[in-house]
Amino acid sequence: MRKKLSITLATATAAALTGGLLVAAAGPAAAAPGLDGDFNGDGYRDVAVTAPLASVNGKSKAGAVTILYGSPAGAGAKRVQTLSQNSAGVPGTAEKGDQFGAHTAPGDYNGDGYADLAVGAPGEDAGSDTDGGTVVILWGGSGGLSGGTTVSDPSRSTHDWFGQVVAAGDYDGDGRDDLAIASDIDKVDIYRGGFTKSGSTGGRYSVTAPILKVKGLDIFNLTPGDIDADGRTDLVVDGYEGDSDGEYSYNANYWLPGSSSGVTKSGARKLPAGVISDIGDVDGDGHGDIVIGNSWDAGSVSAGVAKGGAVEIVYGTAGGPEGAAETISQNTAGVPGSNEKGDGFGHEVSLGDVNGDGHDDLVVGAPGEDLDGVKDSGMVSVIYGWSGGLRDSGSQALEQNTPGVPGSGEEGDGFGGEVLLSDVTGDGKADLTVGIPWENAGNGYVVAFTSDGTKIDPAGRGIGLTPAGISSAGNPLFGFHING
Repeated sequence: MRKKLSITLATATAAALTGGLLVAAAGPAAAAPGLDGDFNGDGYRDVAVTAPLASVNGKSKAGAVTILYGSPAGAGAKRVQTLSQNSAGVPGTAEKGDQFGAHTAPGDYNGDGYADLAVGAPGEDAGSDTDGGTVVILWGGSGGLSGGTTVSDPSRSTHDWFGQVVAAGDYDGDGRDDLAIASDIDKVDIYRGGFTKSGSTGGRYSVTAPILKVKGLDIFNLTPGDIDADGRTDLVVDGYEGDSDGEYSYNANYWLPGSSSGVTKSGARKLPAGVISDIGDVDGDGHGDIVIGNSWDAGSVSAGVAKGGAVEIVYGTAGGPEGAAETISQNTAGVPGSNEKGDGFGHEVSLGDVNGDGHDDLVVGAPGEDLDGVKDSGMVSVIYGWSGGLRDSGSQALEQNTPGVPGSGEEGDGFGGEVLLSDVTGDGKADLTVGIPWENAGNGYVVAFTSDGTKIDPAGRGIGLTPAGISSAGNPLFGFHING
């Protein structure tokens, strides 16, 4: 979810499919005023799909964001909209290497009842500051997203890649959406709710994360959600830990609780490793559970890994993430497939209630899965929740050779490189959007699935560059990051 393609992750544990500072992230599970992700206020959640390396008017890697508007027929069935920094009212100009859409965060930032979308462009040059980065809020309204406002960078000279990760949540519990922004240092800037189109906010503060300071590589991910059920959004921060010179650095996550004054390090707790995470209520007890994908193969320096990758669940309690932990791999009973080196199981995760039983279900992407002799074709697993956590039966496996799924499994496609569960049809059950950013040599592709009430219907709708109105020049990586 994070950064710059020209720099490779420095840890020995980084997976090949994650290479580069751009690392796709799961959508947040944080509660917000109004309906999360409903940019046009029609009662259906919408889905934002990014192509951060899309060429715009000949400017390579300028980036674009495509909105698949929700409807009873599913995401993108009725309307698709693409925005770039060349769109009317959007601040800035599409320039080479901006990476507009490297990361996004939906939230009602101005409190008008319409969801807005914060978009990071971490490669934006700010005057003479190369790759200083910027964040733009695209405003929601009855016609959908239109226009935008730049979020002011408070300390431009101290960092680069401002906006490499953005995360919305009500961190102080005042009923307004706040916005957390990371750059290439170990601090998170948090802007309080009360945003206006003129650029003012309700205030700002910063939190120094308890991670190892490694220049250019400090924060990989921010995941918002309410773990202790106190009505304030907490924040999971992913980065490095290890010795001070970084020689033995490795990945770690930390839980930072929300409070009446906002995100705080007081009571911070170390969590299992893994760049990608999501927060939801798997066991239905009212507390947010943290699901962490650790897609690295066993033998790395990080704890909790398994051959082919694994997912770690840390159950939430009133005291925070101190409940029982559970590790799931493809060798776990009921999980499709089996542990094989390079599968990348846990490369992406997302939580949502597919069958409406009150328990969040888990979708796991394994873009490195080899199928029918085709290398890195990719697969997505849907594992269903219940009062005891996750079920050991009834799971689904989806890939491009599954009947009904558009396309066909080809080498290097990486089906499941990005996943999002979100109710886009308005029936109270989560639907699934799958990103395949490496499809067709990096053009990218998205498949929108719906819930049939009990499971994900494999008869998906494919959306490629043409309906999105994105150029095929270069490697746009359409479907790299999905949120809503």
